[in-house]
Amino acid sequence: MTEQKRPAPSEIRAFRAENPKMRERDIAARLKISEAALVAAETGISVTRIDGSALKLLERVERLGEVLALSRNESAVHEKIGIFENIKSGAQAAIVLGENIDLRIFPSRWEHGFAVSKKDGDQERLSLQYFDKAGNAVHKVHLRPNSNVEAYHAIVAELRLEDQSQEFVEAEISNAADETADVSRNELRDNWSKLTDTHEFFGMLKRLKIGRQAAVRTVGDDYAWKLDNTATADMMHASVKSGLPIMCFVANNGIVQIHSGPIFNVQSMGPWINIMDPTFHLHLRQDHIAETWAVRKPTKDGHVTSLEAYNAEGEMIIQFFGKRQEGVGERSEWREIMENLPRAASVAA
Repeated sequence: MTEQKRPAPSEIRAFRAENPKMRERDIAARLKISEAALVAAETGISVTRIDGSALKLLERVERLGEVLALSRNESAVHEKIGIFENIKSGAQAAIVLGENIDLRIFPSRWEHGFAVSKKDGDQERLSLQYFDKAGNAVHKVHLRPNSNVEAYHAIVAELRLEDQSQEFVEAEISNAADETADVSRNELRDNWSKLTDTHEFFGMLKRLKIGRQAAVRTVGDDYAWKLDNTATADMMHASVKSGLPIMCFVANNGIVQIHSGPIFNVQSMGPWINIMDPTFHLHLRQDHIAETWAVRKPTKDGHVTSLEAYNAEGEMIIQFFGKRQEGVGERSEWREIMENLPRAASVAA
């Protein structure tokens, strides 16, 4: 079988024109190119290449006013409507702590930027789109009816690159962590029991050289128990019914996007389960969930419980907590929801 020839930008545009209703990610998958290559093919037509620096975006993005911030991975799309505010930038990590837009950003993973204009009937939809070296989408900022369009065009002019090529060449990136250690359950449990803050968890995994999924599978069911894969939807419906505020985390290579607050409108559509609230939209592919876990971590305020969904490759798709304030214990209503979610059927030996 001959390897598929990489399409030229003109061929990418032609395929797109022939398939106007096909989703961009599906077009990229069909053509065996990255999403960034699909966007780059429109450079000079409806796209302008801009500096891909997260920090340069953060210096300017507040000027846009209300926008839609979108972060996603292969299985979950997380959208928040609000203003970029309370921004703290650093070369290794940056934080946005706005009332609605809450982000943890890893600037070194951001590489390519594009300003994109799309026609939607008589409307022009404007966005700033950012990708990693491999051409995977990291973050997108979509303008809203109340956004400052003049500020948008000024930002594009400031960040415009000399290179306006339609060609895009993906670079390989390695996300592989060193997870080679043979960690005993006793050693893992000893380290786990000494956690005093949920933010220490990643450091513990790195120190022990064990992956997150391997850790929850190993530690024992007083700290982590496997749930039925319907549990995410069940949790959402229970949270709506109770009015309980939750936290929802979706991450990719370069960003973590967070929702904090109650949810109201949960809808299923085919394999997707969706939250369609005024300032928060979530789209989750339930058929991509291979394992679901309830995970309990000690903190100085008592243990906190998360729901974590993993794909078939062992990567975490999405994570939920009950919303709580620092220094305050976990809400009993959240614990009750988590403890009553359906557990995975045990396999007989």
